[in-house]
Amino acid sequence: MSSLPPPSSAPAGWYHDPYTGGVRYFDGRRWLPVSAPVPTLAPLEPKPAHPSLPVAAAAGALVVLTVSLIIGKLIVEALVGQDWPLAVYIVVAGVISYGPSIAWGYHVRRRWGAGTFASIGWNPRWSDLGWGPLTWLAAVLSQAIVAAIILAADIPFTSNIDQGEVSGDDRTYVIALLVAAVIAAPLVEEMVFRGLVLRGFLSRMHAVLALPLQGVLFGAAHFDPSRGLGNIGLLLVLSTVGTVLGLSAFLFRRLGPPMIAHAILNGVALALTLSGWLDGVDSPFELLI
Repeated sequence: MSSLPPPSSAPAGWYHDPYTGGVRYFDGRRWLPVSAPVPTLAPLEPKPAHPSLPVAAAAGALVVLTVSLIIGKLIVEALVGQDWPLAVYIVVAGVISYGPSIAWGYHVRRRWGAGTFASIGWNPRWSDLGWGPLTWLAAVLSQAIVAAIILAADIPFTSNIDQGEVSGDDRTYVIALLVAAVIAAPLVEEMVFRGLVLRGFLSRMHAVLALPLQGVLFGAAHFDPSRGLGNIGLLLVLSTVGTVLGLSAFLFRRLGPPMIAHAILNGVALALTLSGWLDGVDSPFELLI
């Protein structure tokens, strides 16, 4: 015999059982006596829409932060003559500049967020410890691209770190500066721009517009008249970074990854500056955001 005859039975597998309404397994020769319910696959759940807030929450956050930053700067300038330790000025500036925004976030959480911190993006997960550094890497790459454009186009740029005032000699001052830059700024600024502003914008516009718009506003929040035309390059860099952080918040539906990325950005910049490695270097990477 040159070849085997074709199989005369159905292949092994699960088949519909008309007697029980379930399925029964056929091993290629006989039916097994056990019947099982018809297996069903759970439908794939679509990814939920990004949480949104009323646009009033975004507008209020921008007004509160702008006013408090201006008042904080004026008060600190008025207190300079007191000859207090630098750490005291940092604490005073941080409380006045960020305190009202924290209060506004608490108000939004109660009025429009059903009392949950998740409504303003504060719902951290352990996986944020991995996604945060990846978000930081994306922000650094965006800085590099924009920095190259700024340098090639000879756009004025001034760092928002005054190296003449940053020194690691005073331990109390360094600790206060680290707390303000690595803890307070990431927590409050991410809540404001990625938690309140972005979510407020998403209730009125598409993400394609909301993401860069909140990024530009984030960059504008770091405007300082004393820098003059140097604000142009600084705002371009920070607006780009703000957009990347916003994209992270949009994709993950929470603030954990951009908060961690923001903290790493500030921590690295501050460490390089305090160490003196950036002395005499006028670079777009000398940034505290």
